[in-house]
Amino acid sequence: MIEIFSWYNLFKVFIYLSQKRVKINTSGDKMRILIVDDEVLIREVIKEYALLEDYTVDEASDGLEALAKVKQNDYDVIIMDIMMPKMDGYKCVEEIKKIKDIPFIMLSARTEEYDKLYGFKLGVDDYMTKPFSPKELIARIKAVTKRNQKEEDIYTFEGLVIDDKAHEVTVDNQKVILTPKEYDLLLYFVKNKNIALSREQLLDQVWGYDYYGDDRTIDTHVKTLRNSLQKYRKFIITIRGMGYKFECKK
Repeated sequence: MIEIFSWYNLFKVFIYLSQKRVKINTSGDKMRILIVDDEVLIREVIKEYALLEDYTVDEASDGLEALAKVKQNDYDVIIMDIMMPKMDGYKCVEEIKKIKDIPFIMLSARTEEYDKLYGFKLGVDDYMTKPFSPKELIARIKAVTKRNQKEEDIYTFEGLVIDDKAHEVTVDNQKVILTPKEYDLLLYFVKNKNIALSREQLLDQVWGYDYYGDDRTIDTHVKTLRNSLQKYRKFIITIRGMGYKFECKK
């Protein structure tokens, strides 16, 4: 049975999730979302489901408050109700689109085709009518953010630059020659920056699951990679008893 967002089970769902919160996201930097709705209970239930995904969640009770938060913070997606005091959802989308390009999922109890078409005309990415399933909303959040993700081609960390499209690495504007495996290792590090990576994980992801080498393979390549990066070797931190981490300011 699909779990439907209704006033009958809303409170029970909220209490259950508050008592049993489990974080399941281990993919790196947290996704940050903004929930905009004048109904406190609706915001709270969506928030609880989002926290299960380990998202960072901000809330706003009307369009004006949402606009102020967007000016101060960056968001991966905004969940926006339509009917709100002070500034409605449509007007808020218009104002935010003037300053930032952020994906939107609209929520509304209104089911008229016009409302959906007008939202899409404004540039919203998805539209859900109330009552709705919180699980489906989370699935749509993932789909919308995946569609809007842009894969980086160039990674810059002070004077260290990795140009993935050109397959080149430079240190203080000087090209550095890396072996193919050293390059793959560095690229995996930077794509998973600030995450502690075990030697086993590095072997699996960089060398492949069918590789039967040992931990010394990782240590040897990290040593030569550090030498090639010169003073920027500082970014590759040893995690004693585990592996390594590419540590930098976000």
